[in-house]
Amino acid sequence: MSTPTPSPASYEELLRLIKARDSEVALLKLMVDKLKLQLLRRVRSEFGTSSEQWAAQIPLIDGDQAALSMRAKGVPVPAPANDAQIDRRLPAHLPRDVQEHLPQLSNSHHDGTGQPCGCTACGARLRKIGQDVSEQLEYVPAHFKVIRHVRPKLVCVGCQTIFQASAPGRPIARGVAGAGLLAHVLVSKYCDHLPLYRQSGIYARSGVELDRSTLAGWVDQADQLLDPLVAALGRYTLAAAKIHADDTPVPVLQPGRGKTKTGRLWVYVRDDRPIGSSEPPAAWYQYTPDRKGEHPQRHLRQYRGILQADAYGGWGKLYGSGQITEAACWAHARRPWWDLYLSSGKDETSIAAQALGRIAELYAIERDIRGQAPDVRQAQRQARAGPLLQEMHAWLSQLLGRVSAKSELAQAIGYSLARWQALTRYCDDGRIEMDNNAAERALRGVALGRGNYLFMGSDAGGERAAAIYSLVQTAKLNGLDPEAYLREVLGRIAQHPINRIDELLPWNLMHTGVSPTQQRRAA
Repeated sequence: MSTPTPSPASYEELLRLIKARDSEVALLKLMVDKLKLQLLRRVRSEFGTSSEQWAAQIPLIDGDQAALSMRAKGVPVPAPANDAQIDRRLPAHLPRDVQEHLPQLSNSHHDGTGQPCGCTACGARLRKIGQDVSEQLEYVPAHFKVIRHVRPKLVCVGCQTIFQASAPGRPIARGVAGAGLLAHVLVSKYCDHLPLYRQSGIYARSGVELDRSTLAGWVDQADQLLDPLVAALGRYTLAAAKIHADDTPVPVLQPGRGKTKTGRLWVYVRDDRPIGSSEPPAAWYQYTPDRKGEHPQRHLRQYRGILQADAYGGWGKLYGSGQITEAACWAHARRPWWDLYLSSGKDETSIAAQALGRIAELYAIERDIRGQAPDVRQAQRQARAGPLLQEMHAWLSQLLGRVSAKSELAQAIGYSLARWQALTRYCDDGRIEMDNNAAERALRGVALGRGNYLFMGSDAGGERAAAIYSLVQTAKLNGLDPEAYLREVLGRIAQHPINRIDELLPWNLMHTGVSPTQQRRAA
């Protein structure tokens, strides 16, 4: 039998026991909440959607009334799939192969071209009164071809002097791969996320045997060719007054150990289109074998301006130098509130829902001023967002004193309050964005590729990936076809003067009439 708990000797002793029990219950509840939130994040990261759109979570209880309410507040609502206003015409730039289908008529009467034209009912002549036209999208499989370079030798019958044209340049000296094939291999791997062994199998179906090792050698040699161009792209990116920065892990094989380690791909993005700038956007990637703060400090040692990034501690020394101004990211400040909102069962009355609503009001202002000049953005933010930010700061400060210091709620509040100056700096500078999504978007392709190729073969492979990602993503940001761009570059760069390498940057090489709207869609 268990020993019974002794009764308290006094009223004060009873109060002490009650407080101790309450404290123990509160601690257990806090632990349960933390474990639930950790489980939610784990399940969401592996199986859930990455979308954090607040408007998409509005319950459609009232049917169309909810959509009308969203439109009234300026929140974009996606059109239904059966909307008659959606333009479903096939692209006008595609070539048309016209096939005319004539009805089966009597062969007893023919016109001047030999076509039957007699009515099957009475044999009289037929007259065209109109036609029905429909279009069908077809795919013509890609194909290989061999280019034979023939250089005739000509001799003078008088002096016996021999004349012959110089051999045309090749991207890879004495290599069999043309510029188009090299561009296709690079874009397939780093844009379409097809590992080289899969490409080898695809080419074999066309009767062309290309070993994975051969393709890997081509990628390496192409990277060496493109290295000066990537360096020029980096100089252009870091010449901006404001850049976005982020990093993501990539698995890298450790030779001789049969294991993988975690390397990092860093991206630095220059994109001032939201402030109406006509300067071309660019993305510059760098690979490092680990995530030590010394790496971004080396990448940005010459940079002077505004750095918009997350709360990674490695940026700290950069901000401390006084040469780089910190701008924080509201998307990161919003994320812990979103997790709490999900863990509450999407309770619209919860504190997390209230925080998300306040942040949504700030984003609504950004939608209204996107694309306008910095001074206009600054004035609008100070007039409209300034009071909202003051109210939110007071609300968060008041909440912090009412919640447990160890709770997830306190951590969400603390994240914002600890970085409040950097989070609100965008309100006083129209050049700064509200979040760091430009850099996060630039890393989406890396995340997709990471799921396909499983790991990079070496640190050198990581550096090659960073170089090609830089050119591919920059071409996409400028609304260009990355394969067409790389085909043009690889066809020229071997003979191009190194002191004019900037001429091969996407916006200098590819003269197109792509509108800013088309550029944003392509990006």
